[in-house]
Amino acid sequence: MSVEVERATVSCGVCGARVSELRRGRCWGCYSQWVEQRPVGRGASCAVCQEKRREHLRLVELHNRSVPLCHVCAARTQKLGEVPASLDQLRKTLRRNRREEDRRGEGLDRRIFPRERRVGERRGTPRAARAGDTDPAIFLPELDDLVIEIEEGDIEEIEQTQVKAHPIR
Repeated sequence: MSVEVERATVSCGVCGARVSELRRGRCWGCYSQWVEQRPVGRGASCAVCQEKRREHLRLVELHNRSVPLCHVCAARTQKLGEVPASLDQLRKTLRRNRREEDRRGEGLDRRIFPRERRVGERRGTPRAARAGDTDPAIFLPELDDLVIEIEEGDIEEIEQTQVKAHPIR
């Protein structure tokens, strides 16, 4: 014999559904839709990684404040067990440790041909600029001078495919 326990329910202010908890007067479904529809302001950037493309930004509610975060930072923040109280602490929590310092310790280098991989500029300049050429015309040809003239003899007649009725035998 099972005993059914009645739970206290409240009505959603938008759809009227009876739920056990509300978020900003809405059930979780209506709240999720409301969050997705909120626009991010012009000139906004992710509070963690400084991403500025608006299609990647959304407003996330952190400690009763709306903060613009990119999709990746928002997802990582939502997976945290406890969200840090300040944005500086959140940045430190979400920062990728491999960019902060060299992770390789003083241990043995087990590669067959050991060499330093982090030498020089990782993203170089285009090849033509490396050769010492500074003229921007090298990179893009001028197409204004290009003229294609077609004469009557250059045009060849192309036989087109046609659909014909099958002859009756």
